[in-house]
Amino acid sequence: MITLFDLLSAIASAAEQALRYLVNHHWFFGLMLFVYVFRLHDRSVHARFSALNKWVDEIRRRLACDI
Repeated sequence: MITLFDLLSAIASAAEQALRYLVNHHWFFGLMLFVYVFRLHDRSVHARFSALNKWVDEIRRRLACDI
């Protein structure tokens, strides 16, 4: 019974330390989230331009065949 209590105490202590670390370093995780969201947005913009370039290339190819 004492070992179970010691195990639960160790888990609670580790959880408390993890939460304390998150509270003290919240700016770092906020920065990581901002970078991740910016990266997703950047990839989305590049994908749109890539699709636009393919569309323009297709139009140019079709116009070249009609001449």
